[in-house]
Amino acid sequence: MAKARDAFTLIEVMIAVLIISTVIMALITMSGNNTHLFSTFKNQKQINQYASFFIANNKYGLENEDVTLDKLVDEFDLETNLRRELKTKKVAVNYQIIDEIDMSEFEEKDEEDLDDYVDNNSEDENVNSSLIIEIGKTVLRVKDSSVSLLRIQIK
Repeated sequence: MAKARDAFTLIEVMIAVLIISTVIMALITMSGNNTHLFSTFKNQKQINQYASFFIANNKYGLENEDVTLDKLVDEFDLETNLRRELKTKKVAVNYQIIDEIDMSEFEEKDEEDLDDYVDNNSEDENVNSSLIIEIGKTVLRVKDSSVSLLRIQIK
């Protein structure tokens, strides 16, 4: 008759420790990856909030300049602590013209129609009906990341 064992063998214990350590290492790696992803998302969320300041402000974003974020929110009613924080945040604004569309190219007016229009509307003789649409890209760069916006300007 075989006698029942009272304990695990050394090899069984070593295999159990190996399996447990592999599982623990996998969990630590997943935790590190998640921490990195969440910090990246937090930084991107913050730069997107800065971009919303540029969308709401027509004075900035259509030229190349370095500006602090507090200048963008002058007309907003903000808490003092937030305004102090924004004074320390510098943003590099890079604007690049992608395309210009001159709408006068698409006008098809005969000379007679134009003469009739000027005769009937003599007070509007100095009005220039040409319209230029400028499509540009504004890139906002802060210390850790950047975001770009497409801008349309009518001249």
